Amino acid sequence: MTEPAQTFVFKRHNRSQRAVIVLICVYAALGGLLVIFDAVWWLVALLALTTLPALWDVVQNTNAGVQLDDQEISWHTGQRKGDIPLVQIEKFRFDTRWDFSVRVSAILKSGKRVRLPDESLPPHQQFEGVLKDAGFAVERHHFRVF
Repeated sequence: MTEPAQTFVFKRHNRSQRAVIVLICVYAALGGLLVIFDAVWWLVALLALTTLPALWDVVQNTNAGVQLDDQEISWHTGQRKGDIPLVQIEKFRFDTRWDFSVRVSAILKSGKRVRLPDESLPPHQQFEGVLKDAGFAVERHHFRVF
């Protein structure tokens, strides 16, 4: 493993235009169910409850991100934080799931696997390039059940 030439920083804010538009569309659809289709109010309220985590993130403007420098890789998401010194990392593993999402894990020299939070990572193609440029071995596994 070689040292990263420069610090890589990725940060994502949850109060994005896309998140606000999606919430507006969902609430408009729920309102349409009430008004146009005369839906039962408690059923619409039950559906609206599923949007509360997204609404909380938009209101609080939480953020998530990852930073890779010459000493460690660190990440944060909401109140959770974590870091791993680079000397402890053997390789990174990218697992493509059945829903086509990609999970990233750092495999330590001790054999322990540390899963990096999905919301703190950049798009997986970009992140894989950054890790390879930093000299890390990257494994890809597609559609594994275990």
